[in-house]
Parts: sequence; C-alpha cells; structure tokens
Amino acid sequence: MSISAVEIMIPNAESVTVTQDTLSVDLNDGRTIAVPLAWFPRLVQATQEERNNWRLVGKGQGIHWEDIDEDISVEGLLAGRPSGESQASFKRWLERRTSRLISRSSRHSLRARR
Repeated sequence: MSISAVEIMIPNAESVTVTQDTLSVDLNDGRTIAVPLAWFPRLVQATQEERNNWRLVGKGQGIHWEDIDEDISVEGLLAGRPSGESQASFKRWLERRTSRLISRSSRHSLRARR
C-alpha cells in the first residue's frame, strides 16, 4: 500500500474588507473568501475605524488588527474556523476595552469643559 502526499498551497491575502456583518479577504489566487463577522467577536465590537486598521502579516498568511489585538490566518478562514478565543478571554478583553473607552470618554469630556 502506498500513500501519496498531496501538497496543498495556501494562498496569501492581498486585501481585506470588513463590513457590519462580513469579513472578506481577497486572495492572491483570484478568490475572495467571505465569512460572517460574528465568527470574530472582537471585530464585531470594533469601530469601523478599528476594523479598517489592519495589516497583512507573514507575507499575507494572516491579518492583524493592532487596535483590538486580533489575528486571523488565511488557512483558518479557508478551513472555516471561527475565532478560537474562549468566552472567558473575550469577556476579560471586553471589560478592559469598556474601561478604556469610558476613561477616554471622560478625558475628552473634561477637556471640552475647560
């Protein structure tokens, strides 16, 4: 019995678009993959400005969002894998984010009063 190995080439991302409900990634092989934004809770919680602040990593093997500390691999998208972040981790992130947003809003409010 012989086993033949099939090498699968994973394409790289070239550009990313995030809408209110969809993450779309254009790949260098001509395909575009679109997945529900609900797969990535941090992107759901992000502002449109934060969603638009992405960069390709690993020559397009992944996408990183600095503002929300989110990383998504092309391989994971192609495999249909949603975020693997635990509920506890997401809850901690959301609590820290909410605290920062409230603090930032308070500082802006104080400056406006002066």
